Amino acid sequence: MKLTKFTWVDLVLLLTVAVFLVFVFAEKPRIYPRTQTQLNLSLTLLPLYALYSLLRMIVAYIFSLGFSIWAGYQASTSIRARRIILPALDILQSVPILGFFPAAVYFFIRLAHGSPIGAEAAAVFLIFTSQAWNMAFAAYESLTTIPEDLLLASGEFRLTGVHRWIRLLLPSCVPKLSYNSMLSWAAGWFFLIASEIIAIGNANYTLPGLGSYLQQSLDRGRNSNFLLGLLTLIAVVSLLHFVLWAPLLEWAERFRYEMTAGGSSEGGSSWVLKFVKRSELFRYIQKRILGPALERGPQMLEEAFNRVSRRAIRATSILFLVIVLIGFGYGAFQIVKIVIRPWPLEALSIPLALLYSFLRLLLAYAISIAWTLPVAALISRSPRWSRTLLPIAEILASVPATAFFPLIVVLVLRQGANSDLPSVLLVLTGMQWYLLFNLIGGIQNIPADMREVAQALRLRGWRYMRRVLIPAVIPSLITGSITAWGGGWNALVLSEFVKYGEQTYGVTGIGAMLVKANDTGNIQMVLATVLSMVIVVTSLNRFFWRRAYDYASRKFTLEY
Repeated sequence: MKLTKFTWVDLVLLLTVAVFLVFVFAEKPRIYPRTQTQLNLSLTLLPLYALYSLLRMIVAYIFSLGFSIWAGYQASTSIRARRIILPALDILQSVPILGFFPAAVYFFIRLAHGSPIGAEAAAVFLIFTSQAWNMAFAAYESLTTIPEDLLLASGEFRLTGVHRWIRLLLPSCVPKLSYNSMLSWAAGWFFLIASEIIAIGNANYTLPGLGSYLQQSLDRGRNSNFLLGLLTLIAVVSLLHFVLWAPLLEWAERFRYEMTAGGSSEGGSSWVLKFVKRSELFRYIQKRILGPALERGPQMLEEAFNRVSRRAIRATSILFLVIVLIGFGYGAFQIVKIVIRPWPLEALSIPLALLYSFLRLLLAYAISIAWTLPVAALISRSPRWSRTLLPIAEILASVPATAFFPLIVVLVLRQGANSDLPSVLLVLTGMQWYLLFNLIGGIQNIPADMREVAQALRLRGWRYMRRVLIPAVIPSLITGSITAWGGGWNALVLSEFVKYGEQTYGVTGIGAMLVKANDTGNIQMVLATVLSMVIVVTSLNRFFWRRAYDYASRKFTLEY
């Protein structure tokens, strides 16, 4: 195929890339950002800050995707691995992002002697901690709910190695990983400020980015800069949705299980895909580069796998495991040193703080369930509503919690309302999206012929939800609930101790205790609050959510 003609679509795409590059590099920035405590709040640097944040998000997402597929596969295929991985995910998702600050500072930053590379690695690690666990649970759910007929068929056709991954395992993960990737990406934006301003005690590292720009605009009282920074963030999130996530979700529809032949694609193609497909340059790249790469990819992977001996793979795995164990051993030694010290008196108030926080989370969860289930059903059953509501949901899920501080302070706190109300509202912003996107993914997996049968039987409203929708989405509901509670515990650190300008608003809770301990550099109280949260969350998951999920995966898995 020759590149014979150049259309106006090609011109628009090339001009868009050129304008972006000129806009970003007009100031001739350094390759590595400076780790100063004060940012330059010039509006001309906003595109550069957006690029820095976007690059950190991309790197963290690549690590998160690889980790989630590995963890989900190991947990779904090995009982021994499942007994380690699932409790570990429960523990890790229950640790707020502030709980990872000591590891980020002491391991990444001090290992690199405070260089920009170490600070960047720490920021990527912190973003990773807000993305990976949700995706790992999605991969595990996808792999454990593969219909038995498909597993038997793959055995009959002797699919092994790379071919089993490409033909069965990865396609099974695509639908739920697509929705949960979008959610994890939104969670990365949500905790971007905490990832780009790493502060514990006297140690303070500020990386140029949209998150740090928003926080410092608020701290300095530069409301116009804050508003423009927030609009930039919303513009980036919206652009990514239409360019990346909307086409990805539409592509993921072809991997949905169907009991009969027929398309699972509802609605028209994404307008971005329609626009790009009209590009002659894109068709040329697809024909000459992407097509051959996708065609030869599986064979090349299999050849590479065969050339690497099993002994080398085993040796590499053992080396990696030894490094991880050494790291955990060193961390455990440091924790023991902290634990054996005399505990401060404020540690006695941890149980009461946990109770208050749990009640706020319970209320926020009830509100989330009340509106996400009907909205998810509406989005999934109507392509028109899906195109309208899904971008709005993703944009709102990506807005950092600090963006709501001025609104909450003005509309709630200054009107004399109880401080628990804004705390519940902020926790809600960290919980509800996990439920919504998991429910959407679960509803989208309902086979088309099952919907047709329900339509033929005239099942509508509550009857349809009770007979078809709720049983079909129970596994996704439980997965979403697990991750929603993990996100809620994380959101506590942003909701129970709010700083806005010169004012501070706080309530009694474990999140507020963690923020105060982190600000004063009291590592012992940081450890005590994090451990208490870990114990509560893992106990809840172990004795309630995990048993509920095991029951749901046995009773409500689709078989045909």
